Amino acid sequence: MALLGAIEAGGTKFILAVCDENFNIIDRTVVPTEDGPTTLAKVTTYFDQFDNIDAIGVAAFGPVDLNPQSKTYGYVLDTPKPGWAGFDFLGYLKNWRDIPYYWTTDVNGSAWAEYRHGANSEVKSLVYLTVGTGVGAGIIVNGQILSGFGHPEAGHIIISKNPKDHYLGHCPFHHDRCLEGVASGPAMEDRWQQSAKELADEHMAWEIEADYLAQAAMTYTTILRPDKIVFGGGVPHREVLLPLIRKRFAELMAGYLATPDLEDYLVPVANGDNAGILGCFYLAKSAMTRA
Repeated sequence: MALLGAIEAGGTKFILAVCDENFNIIDRTVVPTEDGPTTLAKVTTYFDQFDNIDAIGVAAFGPVDLNPQSKTYGYVLDTPKPGWAGFDFLGYLKNWRDIPYYWTTDVNGSAWAEYRHGANSEVKSLVYLTVGTGVGAGIIVNGQILSGFGHPEAGHIIISKNPKDHYLGHCPFHHDRCLEGVASGPAMEDRWQQSAKELADEHMAWEIEADYLAQAAMTYTTILRPDKIVFGGGVPHREVLLPLIRKRFAELMAGYLATPDLEDYLVPVANGDNAGILGCFYLAKSAMTRA
């Protein structure tokens, strides 16, 4: 029986899984993220249990090099994560077992799962925005993952500061000028001294957060015109947030551009915490077919 592998490589943990040709999960485990060589030694030890894996999808925290023509294709680039900057992630795997791999970012993996199997299975283009430890986006345009000189860093778009917000920002590069600096989970916790899970629904934090995410949604809408924008990650788990985003988005857009009904346009993630793994499986199948 042919098997597919998935590596959802996060900054805190790696989720590893194996499925059959119908995408039924056969086995799954989690290993902590240590330095590159130590972590991937555990990854390959896990997959050594399975002799008949035909392909593996890898969705990795970044920044990573996705350009096949680059000398550092498959590498993790400059990152503050100890033991990872300049690490040849994909090369390590190829030296272990020479099978097809699909190499992409963690958020692209989740975006592809939403595109293939989630609320967006009938659309051609979408933006998947994750708001958690950081803010990032996977962008699908006409059925293709968007990438060029590098992958999009849509969490670092410049936004207008909410007049009620006096926080100085969490991003070490852009401080309070970029989306990640003011809207990420750590930014919320640092600003309010409470995590997004702990904040009351009535707290003004949600009005401010909705403003920033609505600004981002408007920017993505005007530039990309996607069929849907999907919100994932820990912060949008709070049900109070999405209705506020839709309301603020409508105010900001001010009737300028037509969009689908906002209940169908600005939506929560359909695959929950399984999105990354499912995306890796689908991409592994794609790599196997392409090979």
